[in-house]
Amino acid sequence: MTKPTLLIVDDEKPTREGLRAALEERFDVYLAEDAKAAMELLERESFDVMLTDFQMPNEDGMKLIGRAKSLAKPPICILMTAYGSEELAVDAMKRGADDYIAKGRLQIDELEMRIARAVRSQKLEVENVSLRQRLDEKFGMENIVGESPAMKEIFEVVQQVAPTRATVLLLGESGTGKELVAKAVHQLSPRAKLPFVTVHCAALAASLLESELFGHEKGAFTGAHERRIGRFEQAQGGTLFLDEIGEIDATIQIKLLRFLGERTFERVGSNKTLTADVRLVAATNKNLEALVQAGTFREDLFFRLRVVEINLPPLRERMGDIPLLAQGFLREFAAENHKPVKDFTAEALELLLNHRWPGNVRELRTAIESAVVLCRGERISARDLPRTLRAEAGGTGAPARELPKNDLTVKEAEKQLIIRALNETKGNRTRAAKKIGMARRTFHRKLHTYHLEGF
Repeated sequence: MTKPTLLIVDDEKPTREGLRAALEERFDVYLAEDAKAAMELLERESFDVMLTDFQMPNEDGMKLIGRAKSLAKPPICILMTAYGSEELAVDAMKRGADDYIAKGRLQIDELEMRIARAVRSQKLEVENVSLRQRLDEKFGMENIVGESPAMKEIFEVVQQVAPTRATVLLLGESGTGKELVAKAVHQLSPRAKLPFVTVHCAALAASLLESELFGHEKGAFTGAHERRIGRFEQAQGGTLFLDEIGEIDATIQIKLLRFLGERTFERVGSNKTLTADVRLVAATNKNLEALVQAGTFREDLFFRLRVVEINLPPLRERMGDIPLLAQGFLREFAAENHKPVKDFTAEALELLLNHRWPGNVRELRTAIESAVVLCRGERISARDLPRTLRAEAGGTGAPARELPKNDLTVKEAEKQLIIRALNETKGNRTRAAKKIGMARRTFHRKLHTYHLEGF
């Protein structure tokens, strides 16, 4: 197995050599005596981790970390210093350091553990990017897009749960993409080539839902003129997705509980017990725990469904994803409708960023589809967006905040969103990242990308 690559930067030769001797068994170690030598190596080679001293001639470790993080493939950065203080640690993390360790308390075992943990974290982030690409290839831009900690956690859980047989419960407001996550769980599982069957439980009366799920025999009830194969049998070997599970009545709840416990069921009007190898994924926008307390949803079924729980955040909690989502939907609908639309005006993007999106990603997608259809040129303007968005800005289509006069690309809109968050949090980068739903490491990388390090 290839060792992780580690760059050690320290102006004291004994320290460099000592660290190399201690760490070279587990890592492929490179050495640099100052920031200049380190940058020459970083520009030639791709490193997994950089361990750098703080106090060095010409350029300190803090500035080196800032330069390293601006690279296309930045390393994990750990700062060492003999001048440890809480203030310095906080400043280091703000500048993009991933970890911090005081030389006076340096233990090789602890250092190895922290480097290994950072490498695992980086590997997982790369795998999550790969997962997002695979999901986008399969399901297109309707799929979940995002870099917030909540979204990264969702991709991690999907990756872990997909290969298993575990039942999954998806929670979240309408329009957050629960069905798309269900499809991802199926597509990334060993069942991918077998059926994925969806049932919208709220769309059918209780009597019809029972037949829809479990099937019925000829003559089982008035109008049952022939045997019907239910969705459990249709999904044999694959995945059954039960949307709006909170709407099912007591009779269906009992039958589902039996299936989850024994993997058996009976068609309506039959005493013959059938079995099905079906992976169950359920979703709801209701509070099932409250329904359990109210006595309308069985507690034992709730626990059976919630083997793995995934909560999808509303769009208002990850506003940093709006420019990327909007651009993706624009490309999709421009191609579909053969329109030359390529971008948004500053006013249009500002309206998108100011709206609270009660309908979440589904509402955003519909708004962009409408705007593309109504757009008369190459850029979507404020007047092309739905009336509700314009009304929030006073009904005129004017932006709610002062804007630059030029049109914005999606990257420029993202930059404006970051600047706004920094202004609103008085420069607190941790709070600003959280405010727009962006991972801290991603936020720091974008500060370098947009030359906002000194903000």
